[in-house]
Amino acid sequence: MAAEDSRSTACTGSSLLLPVSEITNLPLDQVNFVVCQLCALLSAFWFRLFLHPSKTSPVIRHVVATLLGLYFALFCFGWYALHFLVQSGLTYGIMILTGVEHMHKYCLLVALSYLSLCQITRVYVFDYGMYSADFTGPMMVITQKITSLAFEIHDGMARKEEHLTPGQKILAIRRMPSLLEYFSYNCNFMGILAGPTSSYNDYIAFIEGDPRRHRDQEADRKSNNKLRQSEPSPNTEVVRKVATSFFCLLVFLSVCKVFPVERNIDDDFIANVPVYAQVVYLYLSMLTTRPKYYFVWTLADAINNAAGFGFNGYDEDGSPRWDLISNLRILNIELATSFKVFLDNWNIQTAHWLKRVCYERCPYHPTAATFILSAMWHGAYPGYYLTFLTGIVITLAARAVRHNVRPRFLHSPTHKLVYDVITWAATQIAICYTVVPFVLLSVGPSLKFYRSWYFGLHIGCILLAVALPVKPRHLRLKDQQKNLLQRKVQHHLEDTARNCRQRTIMHHI
Repeated sequence: MAAEDSRSTACTGSSLLLPVSEITNLPLDQVNFVVCQLCALLSAFWFRLFLHPSKTSPVIRHVVATLLGLYFALFCFGWYALHFLVQSGLTYGIMILTGVEHMHKYCLLVALSYLSLCQITRVYVFDYGMYSADFTGPMMVITQKITSLAFEIHDGMARKEEHLTPGQKILAIRRMPSLLEYFSYNCNFMGILAGPTSSYNDYIAFIEGDPRRHRDQEADRKSNNKLRQSEPSPNTEVVRKVATSFFCLLVFLSVCKVFPVERNIDDDFIANVPVYAQVVYLYLSMLTTRPKYYFVWTLADAINNAAGFGFNGYDEDGSPRWDLISNLRILNIELATSFKVFLDNWNIQTAHWLKRVCYERCPYHPTAATFILSAMWHGAYPGYYLTFLTGIVITLAARAVRHNVRPRFLHSPTHKLVYDVITWAATQIAICYTVVPFVLLSVGPSLKFYRSWYFGLHIGCILLAVALPVKPRHLRLKDQQKNLLQRKVQHHLEDTARNCRQRTIMHHI
């Protein structure tokens, strides 16, 4: 019993907030997490005001950000937080020893293997099925940062400029980070507990006080070459995001127990409830699981913004944008009319990481490879793999429908509205159907749910993917490039014609 208590204390970190945990009837590790995030929010304001780049050196900012991050990690996770340092230190050594040609492959293998080992140990040795603020959560974000950094160094120091995509050129790193910069990037207090992931160049530019320097050309295009010298304040955006996050927390605590996901596999429910009611309940039960993610990610975004990190240029009307590292767009998620739109707005930085590390670089079956990598990164529960394997067939079917059916509804606003309503309902049900194993975690309950639906979406999506033709990815990219070239030529001809008319008018005058 004493050993179990000791292990529990080590896993949950400090017991200082135990009275708060007992009063709120919430697990201690979750209380520690929320309190540390609130402290990080206050620290972020202090960091921006008193350690502004105009007042102190980048070295001081790196040191303070790292030490605060490690303190919050120790408070939340106890000595398990040392895994963050071990994983980061191990991969930094690999970067130094292996060289830029192959470091990205070795870092991906080692970082993902270390993460998987910790996840397997936590799941099958300690607390299977326990949804808690476990130490592997931050390690998932650190793994993203380690691998992103390795690939960006490889792009900047081992590949030729003409072989890089425009996005890779912006993020490519031209020099090896120092050990302090590396640990600051991985373990800073703004993102160590809940992320989100950011590119190394964006983080270093923030620390050094020039957040848009490597995106100047893109920024100039977006702002129509208008120069802005003043640094925008994030305070309004931070207040909005904090209010949104706590509203989502209130919603989650209010309704999460009203629609338990487990009822979808209850024998009486399956036998006695009409099919349409089962579909509605599936949607509601999965809908009520999302606000906890909205809370965590929106609060994490607010913390980064409060520190001055996340500025993404200006809108067309001159309003500052603070969405550079935002992790979700709630309205776009809830109103998504396609599987792709939902995924593009959910866990955005993870989607960017998967795209940059896997999808853009995988020569064969990039969609399947990306979903498999995502499943491995998420953890050791079998339900994760069922979710992402299901996601493969639904993605292929959704892509086939979009390419073959959607163009037929674009000729009329009424037809387009009908299409959007139907695809919204289909998307929401498909998402819920796909994600049930992610929540149930185990194989048995997940397969019981799918059997109760007769594997209907699996079968239907496979038939659609086979029956409806979709061009291979490399041909779609060629078509996109061809269309882009045609638009450029058309614009050039229009500009030439306009100039000729103006010269003719001037000549007559």
